[in-house]
Amino acid sequence: MINLLRNKVIIVPAVLLLLALISPFVPSFILLLIIQVLIFGILALSVDLLLGYTGLPSLGQAAYLGMGAYLAAILVDRFEFGLSCDFPLVLVLGILIGAATAAFFGLFAIRATGVYFLIITLALGMVVWGVANRWNSMTGGDNGINVLSRPACGVDLSNDVVFFYVVFVVYSAALGGMYVLVNSPFGKSLMGIRESETRMQMLGYNTWFHKYLAFIIAGGYGGLSGVLWTHLNGIVTPEDVILTTSVDALLMVVLGGPGTLVGGAIGAMVVVGIREYLSTWVEWWQYVLGGVYVLTIYFLPEGLMGLPKLIKKRRPARKSEPPAEASSVET
Repeated sequence: MINLLRNKVIIVPAVLLLLALISPFVPSFILLLIIQVLIFGILALSVDLLLGYTGLPSLGQAAYLGMGAYLAAILVDRFEFGLSCDFPLVLVLGILIGAATAAFFGLFAIRATGVYFLIITLALGMVVWGVANRWNSMTGGDNGINVLSRPACGVDLSNDVVFFYVVFVVYSAALGGMYVLVNSPFGKSLMGIRESETRMQMLGYNTWFHKYLAFIIAGGYGGLSGVLWTHLNGIVTPEDVILTTSVDALLMVVLGGPGTLVGGAIGAMVVVGIREYLSTWVEWWQYVLGGVYVLTIYFLPEGLMGLPKLIKKRRPARKSEPPAEASSVET
């Protein structure tokens, strides 16, 4: 276990560094896909905290992405706030509105477990979609809200390379923060709740409060991803907060590997790659994505991050040398 953690601590920063070095030299279309993967990677971190570390499968994370996305768009469209050096403040506000929404929704959702929790989060997510779709004076309804330009503070984020580095830094900070969280005593208690909530209650833990805090933190991560999503697309509509977005985020975590953190980004790379790249070649790309999902569940229950462990497990053991025969000593 210790060796595995050491490998992750070394390999993950190395891969991120390599990504930061080569991304500016890739075609613009590929660069935009990488930015999408990083943004969805932040959203997947929120799902992984709930599913992989707390055992709570959620279908409502699109609601928090939508809250952050609409907040950023409204601030720009109505107040021209967030287009200069106040952009970092918008990121913080996105985290806060996502966390505040999750704090309210969590009062209802955390009371349930299992499939009931899944259904409640789905219903709460659809509430946000309904508000975005019907509150025309605030959200623009079906037309959404356009964000005509990205922030500029010393550097112009309308340059995709510059915007990539901003998203890259935010994702790296979010990943580092989540890594510290899940390896803290609080994170260990969440894993204990995932394994046996009854046992944790017998040990004196307030499991409801632990799950509630995890739910709020996950909402904050969702709001953060929403702010970046708005500035990537230049528009936010109710289509961004539909059930498909939550399903995609859950699918990313399952594909990459629940409880691995970076697995969500790997799953995002698969989902975004198939959806955005393969869809330009064939019309039946949904079947490919569905097939990848089914095959992963069937053959890789721990996701793509569990592939090295599976290969090592199935590798034939080395033939051990026959034991040396004991020499007889004649007397």
